[in-house]
Amino acid sequence: MTDFDGLSPHSLFPPTRRDAEARLRQFLPRAGRQYAATRNQDPGPEHRDNVSMLSPYIRHRMITEQEVCTAVLGRHSYSQAEKFVQEVLWRTYWKGWLQLRPGVWQAFLRERAEQRERVEASSGWRTALTAAEDGRTGIECLDDWARELTATGYLHNHVRMWFASIWIFTLELPWALRADFFLRHLLDADPASNTLGWRWVAGLQTRGKTYLARPDNIEHYTGGRYRPGGLATEAPAIEGPEPPAAGRLDVACSAADLPDERVVLLLHPEDSHPESLLPESVDVRAVLTLKQTTGWPFGEKARDFVEGAMNDVGRRAESRFGLPTSDASSAPAEAVIEQARTAGAGTVLTPFAPVGPISDALAALERELTGAGVGLLRVRRRWDELAWPNATRGFFPFKKKIPSLLEQTGVLDRE
Repeated sequence: MTDFDGLSPHSLFPPTRRDAEARLRQFLPRAGRQYAATRNQDPGPEHRDNVSMLSPYIRHRMITEQEVCTAVLGRHSYSQAEKFVQEVLWRTYWKGWLQLRPGVWQAFLRERAEQRERVEASSGWRTALTAAEDGRTGIECLDDWARELTATGYLHNHVRMWFASIWIFTLELPWALRADFFLRHLLDADPASNTLGWRWVAGLQTRGKTYLARPDNIEHYTGGRYRPGGLATEAPAIEGPEPPAAGRLDVACSAADLPDERVVLLLHPEDSHPESLLPESVDVRAVLTLKQTTGWPFGEKARDFVEGAMNDVGRRAESRFGLPTSDASSAPAEAVIEQARTAGAGTVLTPFAPVGPISDALAALERELTGAGVGLLRVRRRWDELAWPNATRGFFPFKKKIPSLLEQTGVLDRE
């Protein structure tokens, strides 16, 4: 049994942009061929030099995908760093895929609620679920990973796949409840990557394609630390409806189309880097933060990380705009309307929030602001405007478009 004493989210992931930038600089020499050769290895929670450990920062855009790719491709050629760049773009792809099919997130929420009801009605399932979450299944690797997740708020990406596969096909427990377990504990969990990753393992995302955790594969990539016995030898896809066809992106504002007037800036955890989102010319007269809302962040450790991240973005916003920052989480509409009236601003700018609880909260806020004569503009990054429309099919067609995306955003020079 692995000891996780001394490993905490705060020690592993200090929630500031300065720490994110330092982590990126430290990883840059290894982002090329070394990463490609070792990325699937999980040598243990105290030995993570083979991966970037940037995911919580990228997830909350304390550092953006574009910044990360720019730094990496400034150090390595695209052919050398292609695997790492693709891993960064997986998160972009998943967000775009879900943005074009928002009903999949709502379907997950409904299925999670139904599975919770079934578990409550079954003492056997309740016992099994509790044992799995506490790390008491008797499968040593799974138990260690469950305890690592709850202690640190992080799991290696390869481990997440093994974990999901064992949960679904060996323990035969409801997939949506384990996806919920990840949502409650992962610092980098978001509705798109988490939900769609679990759907992929289960065979719901790509019809009939599942992921089977094998003892020899686990033994090889954990350096012999684990070779679990008794795992399922087959992975039959979970029955479910076909994924819906891709729709269109909802309307948003670009940084090039911002109004030439006084505005209130509302910041939230989906995008914690307003410095790279808004041009210097924007006339910001008040800054508010929305640190949390109903259903988000999902768990205590994620909540603590987001609290720290939003405190950091508040300090940076104060420096950038020369204005004090206050939190509007307890009463968003009242706080925003008051600030808008005090500042003489008729418009609120906020970073675009992808499908999920923050997006839902902004939609509810917009209805209240409209009634008070205040407009809400969601500002979407050009990175997303260019990338998301290409998430109409699987990742491999999307992958072919990555060099073009990098060229259009100035990350990769045209030859």
